[in-house]
Amino acid sequence: MKTVTNFSSGGTEGQVQNLIKVLDHDRIDLQFSCLKKYGLFLEEVERAKIPVREFPISSFFHPGTWWQLCKMAAFMRSQRIQISHSYNFYSNLLAVPAAKLAGVPVVLASIRDRGIYLTPMQKKVQKWICNLADRVLVNADSIRTWLIDQGVPDQKITLIKNGINLSLYESRVATDNIRVELGIPLDSRLVIMLARLNPQKGIDDFLRAAALIRDNHPDVHFLVVGDKLDYKDGAVVSDANYHNYLHQLTLTLGISHCTWFTGHRTDVPALLAQSCVSVLPSHSEGLSNSLIESMAAGLPLVATDVGGNPELVIPGINGILVPVLDFEVLAGAINTILDDPLMASRFGTASRRLCEEQFSMQKMAEATQFIYVSELEKRGLRYITGKAH
Repeated sequence: MKTVTNFSSGGTEGQVQNLIKVLDHDRIDLQFSCLKKYGLFLEEVERAKIPVREFPISSFFHPGTWWQLCKMAAFMRSQRIQISHSYNFYSNLLAVPAAKLAGVPVVLASIRDRGIYLTPMQKKVQKWICNLADRVLVNADSIRTWLIDQGVPDQKITLIKNGINLSLYESRVATDNIRVELGIPLDSRLVIMLARLNPQKGIDDFLRAAALIRDNHPDVHFLVVGDKLDYKDGAVVSDANYHNYLHQLTLTLGISHCTWFTGHRTDVPALLAQSCVSVLPSHSEGLSNSLIESMAAGLPLVATDVGGNPELVIPGINGILVPVLDFEVLAGAINTILDDPLMASRFGTASRRLCEEQFSMQKMAEATQFIYVSELEKRGLRYITGKAH
């Protein structure tokens, strides 16, 4: 059983989505549990006929939370779950104790960021949860280091890097269809930012940098690809307030005519094929899916020197790292790449090569499945004719 907070279109959910496509379903009988049953990824799970069970929680301080934890434990026992694998703080907080209470043989927690949003008390709780789990899976060395500093034993932590379907990004042949659809001039150069619409992603910094870049490169336009979805009154809605704030900022900066907010898109490879630089000015980061996608598409990168970004952006090889919250330096780095087509081409080629070497979906699936099988075998369980015994 995999447990996620919801099925929205964030980085963690995208990686879980990639993983279930390549796991060996003859050996693994998969189902999901969640705290809220919504999100774009849910449709794909249901199409694949993977069972989903919701354990709704409004607050971890509400007495009903403990009832949901007990219900999850009872459900795990009834389903004879042998591996519980949960993702990120809230899902881990529910699923790990429930799995232990249910006597699940293998209990795995995944931590995929450095917890910038966690309170000191939540960090203490996360440390307890990690120590309660049999193993903690992370996707970046920076997260491993942070967890060790938080008091999680190194021997409990396993690094499995994100994976991506490289074949989707093989073509760099751009067509005009997307530009026509969005109203983007056909002769403009595009600088792209792929991110959930969240202040921690540094979208403000990207827009302020864009205003400076236009002084040197009036032909450049800017794409912000992504959305922030909330669940309100039984419906999935966009965060209109933050979107309106960003739109107002483009008006204030005088770049509304050359900045495009696309919302959630299912054609990211095609958008990347139209772009010449990929930018991620986040304030905190695990191992960014958007940067990996950009690498797969053969783009030069500009990103902040935080979290797992330095594991993806190698200065002078495939991109430039910049300090966090410094939009002037960010603009300078982007200008440097825009000014030098040969550098941009060299960086893009290196991005694709590094992605091929490190971030294939098959490698991620094999590493994850190895953990599943080896942890079962440690407990005297083994696979016979496609089932664990």
